[in-house]
Amino acid sequence: MARYSGPVCRQCRREQTKLFLKGEKCHTKCVLDRRPTPPGQAKPARGKPSSYAIRLREKQKLRRMAGITEKPLRRLMEAASKKPEATGEQLLRGLELRLDNVVKRSGIAASLKGARQFVLHRHVLVGGRPINVPSYVLKPGDVVSCAPALKDNVGVKLSLETAKRLANRPGFLEFDEEKISVKVLRAPERSEMSWLVNDQLIVEYYSR
Repeated sequence: MARYSGPVCRQCRREQTKLFLKGEKCHTKCVLDRRPTPPGQAKPARGKPSSYAIRLREKQKLRRMAGITEKPLRRLMEAASKKPEATGEQLLRGLELRLDNVVKRSGIAASLKGARQFVLHRHVLVGGRPINVPSYVLKPGDVVSCAPALKDNVGVKLSLETAKRLANRPGFLEFDEEKISVKVLRAPERSEMSWLVNDQLIVEYYSR
């Protein structure tokens, strides 16, 4: 299945929660505040959702927040299930340490879509080497930095100012403001992850 390229606010309306896909705009100009109903639906659906529907929606919510399709998410789930740690937490940790997500959470990019574009255009370096794979999984000790051409980018400067104002960088990342680089100190804890989902429901969906 191709990657979704339509209006991202439509996805927030479908999941009935803010997915924060547009960065700062999600805090100030959210369509969900004005149009709380799901797309294509004038009135809320009647009846109680089935247990399958609840788990499906939770899985879809995570997939849309991470900006990935079903196949890579299923692969991550299979890899997480083979590890001794809690499967759900291991799945979220794998998503958290993706290169595009770390670029976003460090404040270099305002949104995951913008972070992915920087990576694909080879503007992001890992250990001084350009990496153009958004799904590249970082390890503790890895240092992510910007290519020289990106340091003067207006969008990057605005994003860094917003990140500094909000002071929401997680504790497992160490940001160097002078070099515009970020170091992965350790694996993130569950409380530091950005995925506002019930991971147990997602595990139950895939184990059905």
